[in-house]
Amino acid sequence: MSRLDSMLRRFTAQRDGLNWAASLIKGVEGDALDMGLGNGRTYDHMREIMPERRLWVMDRVLQCHPSCVPPEEDFLQGEAEEGLERLKKIGAKILISHYDFGFGVKEKDVEEAARFSPLIAEIMAPSGVIVSGQPLVGFDAVKGPDHIAPDRYYFYRT
Repeated sequence: MSRLDSMLRRFTAQRDGLNWAASLIKGVEGDALDMGLGNGRTYDHMREIMPERRLWVMDRVLQCHPSCVPPEEDFLQGEAEEGLERLKKIGAKILISHYDFGFGVKEKDVEEAARFSPLIAEIMAPSGVIVSGQPLVGFDAVKGPDHIAPDRYYFYRT
């Protein structure tokens, strides 16, 4: 598979997975979290499909498209540990989150996701949903949409 086809498959899985997850929590109160703002595509989609939710965003630097700059009070700039710790400290309970941190090196990305998993668990609300580009640990894995390959995207409930 070409890198372009792989990227399109990932983007489709990401979008469809987020839409699916948002439908699971419709009508339930709670915040959302996008871990890894990047250029803002996922953030933009999340705010479109869940306009009623507060959407927290974290990343090391703010370098997204100008149309995707989150409100200052919702952007947790810096290292992931600091952002997750801040959410824990303020008592945030996240109902839906998207995990998209990574270096682009599978072994390093899997190791980092495992290291962050307990911190993510501390801020997730009961019955929460996590959509992740990397495998996480300590969560109940669930099957996402049928057309998404199990190794392409990961889905969890808390």
